[in-house]
Amino acid sequence: MNKYTIHSDDHSSVLHDSLILEHYGLNELNFESVKSYREKFAAVKPNHPWNGLETKEFLYKIGAWGKLRNSSKEGVTLAGLLMFSEERIITEVLPQYFLEYRESSSDIVTSVWTKRFTSQDGTWSGNVYDFYFKVMAHFTNVDSTLSPALHEALINALVHADYSGEGGIVIEKEQDVFRFSNPGLFRIPIDHAFSGGMSNLRNPNLFKMFILIGLCKRAGSGLKHIEITWKQHQWKQPEFLQHTNPERTILTLTIQSSKYLFPDETAASYETVHVDDMQQHENDDMNEPMFEQVVNSVNKDLYSVNKNRHSVNNHKNSVNKGVDSVNNDVKSVNKDPDFISDMMDSVNKDSNFINNPSNSVNNKNDRSSEMASFVESGQIHEELWNIAELARKKKRLHPSVMEQIILQLCAKKPLMLKELATLLARTPDGLRNNYLAKLLDEGKIQLKYPNQPNHPRQAYITKK
Repeated sequence: MNKYTIHSDDHSSVLHDSLILEHYGLNELNFESVKSYREKFAAVKPNHPWNGLETKEFLYKIGAWGKLRNSSKEGVTLAGLLMFSEERIITEVLPQYFLEYRESSSDIVTSVWTKRFTSQDGTWSGNVYDFYFKVMAHFTNVDSTLSPALHEALINALVHADYSGEGGIVIEKEQDVFRFSNPGLFRIPIDHAFSGGMSNLRNPNLFKMFILIGLCKRAGSGLKHIEITWKQHQWKQPEFLQHTNPERTILTLTIQSSKYLFPDETAASYETVHVDDMQQHENDDMNEPMFEQVVNSVNKDLYSVNKNRHSVNNHKNSVNKGVDSVNNDVKSVNKDPDFISDMMDSVNKDSNFINNPSNSVNNKNDRSSEMASFVESGQIHEELWNIAELARKKKRLHPSVMEQIILQLCAKKPLMLKELATLLARTPDGLRNNYLAKLLDEGKIQLKYPNQPNHPRQAYITKK
């Protein structure tokens, strides 16, 4: 039996994601996952000295590789294995390890799922890093105000999970429900987690790796952010279930359309349900991720990361070579590259009226009607379309070129996020995370309502 194998009843080993797996080397890692991570790290921190390090030293810096003091022994850490290895190798150490995403088009409980993938299906690496981006790719069609909350819920399920526990991590998406389920209980009281500012991580090195590519920050206020989002929309308050046998935490987020809004008092707070009469364990807090700095990758190549089974050792030099900009990594979720041009062919430029509003990005009625409404309202001027023409024609632009186009557009008039997304043929989340957040930080653009960041008519303006 593998001496590193961690069973669900071996609680002494659960907390140590820094555990060094002496006989697990670079060959046990998935090259494509490591390469992708390094590219995202370089995109978020382009001038960071770690970008020039060899693979092993880079992994050591981020906590994925460990060295035993006073000896020559070294190896992949448990966190590094979870983040970058492959399912078959991970389960040698963590037999209970399992990741699953499943999606249904209705809220009726059924065994038939319209979309489903697991860490065991063999079509991808099965590691935590790739799982995050695969799941977020399925969340791209949700409301932009909801995406940060879903991102936080997913990150927290991953970094607070007890990977030696039973049942694995299961993410479910139904018509009006998102459910995040992971083994393990909260490690601080829930009321403390809601108040924010307190952290007690189960997998600190795993969390650190997400921090370093801008996906979260150590703030301890993730639950509070989700609570505020749900109150603002007056949706049914989220429900937390904590099962104690086996130990498991389930977060259920229910979305209601406008005609089913709950009264204000029903959104007053989260409902926490403790299952069983057993003594409640200390609870995990959820740390607010820095969603505004997310490198939003919906790269479809992620789904085939296992196709290149090259070892990291054989390719470690290539990891350190020129890192493309993140815009080169992000593939548009729009399957038709000329979707915006095709739409403009039917636009009457004298009246700014679009003749075929059903010709949308993803053939989704809600998206097409939004675009049609946007064009019909007269807010899109011919000059704006001309400025943004290059971005619409080319899926991949150098970040500096895209930034200049955004600055020119916002210099003409204040533009809302969805307006920019339509003009540039990009997703709202991709624009916000890859460009707008950076331009705001650099002081090149400003919010139209700086004191009301969640204003329904919030827009971006180029600073003079």
